[in-house]
Amino acid sequence: MTDSIRVLMVEDQEDLRDMIGLALQDMGITVDTTADGHEALAMMESERQYDVVFSDVSMPNGMSGIELSEHVARAQPGARMILSSGYARSQLPPLPGHVEFLPKPYRLRQLVELLTAR
Repeated sequence: MTDSIRVLMVEDQEDLRDMIGLALQDMGITVDTTADGHEALAMMESERQYDVVFSDVSMPNGMSGIELSEHVARAQPGARMILSSGYARSQLPPLPGHVEFLPKPYRLRQLVELLTAR
């Protein structure tokens, strides 16, 4: 079920990025990881197609997850966009209508269920 899903995970915390990326791969999910939105855009421009882009809302280097979601909607309109944050959704700027939200902290099972939902 999960082996056909291709995920781009954008997470600036290296330990978290590595741990979750490896766990998802162990579950049969194809995962590419990047540290910020600019790297994510470069990966999408390299003609890689993703089913899901998963990013933190607060990201370094001048591009938030919300801004990234706008680029994803244009570059890969078929990809689902999931944003995550330790802040309550009510504390965040308005999220675009096409974005799904996963509050932190989350369990790996919750992430996998959201990633694999069609």
